[in-house]
Amino acid sequence: MSTALSPVAVPDSRLARDATELIRSVESDLLYNHSLRVYSFGALQGNRLGLSYDPELLFIGAMFHDIGLVEGHRSADDRFEVDGANAARNFLAEHGVSGDALRIVWDAIALHTTPGIPPHKEPEVALVTAGVELDVLGMGYDDIAAADRDAVLAAYPRVNFKESIIQAFADGMAHRPETTFGTMNDDVLAEKLPGFVRANFCEIIRASKHSN
Repeated sequence: MSTALSPVAVPDSRLARDATELIRSVESDLLYNHSLRVYSFGALQGNRLGLSYDPELLFIGAMFHDIGLVEGHRSADDRFEVDGANAARNFLAEHGVSGDALRIVWDAIALHTTPGIPPHKEPEVALVTAGVELDVLGMGYDDIAAADRDAVLAAYPRVNFKESIIQAFADGMAHRPETTFGTMNDDVLAEKLPGFVRANFCEIIRASKHSN
């Protein structure tokens, strides 16, 4: 565990330790380190913006946000974000957490690939997305001091991350391509899944049974 002042600090609690142990046991180095960076970058953004957030809930959201891509934790029919949200909610409930905390973490994970909505939700929801956007897309890169970025990357390395994370997305969604409709995830399958054809929203409207 890191010191409280470190940009790579994580909550020092039983809940956080149990979450770390679980995620470490099922995720690759790629996803595990990514999840830790998401927490760190999200926390740094939250601190920069002066947001009041629960570090423990932000940590659970960050650590579980991609578990729905992992074999054994991905469903046949739900979006991977929903699988991760359900896994986190179950984990929290098993640890005696109840009330709004369950909803906040569920929303944080379920909405992390839905641009434009998380910033209008609770800080923990907004900051999981902010951490993902910074690590995956580079959004907000210059908001974070170079020394803090370097510390996060030293603690939780990026190794061929760009191409590897695209492939991890593809591997986690290839068996349920229909779940990518209306999301950026169909960009991944359009590139990585032979024969994949994106559903077209306008065509669906025109093909409905209504007369006009």
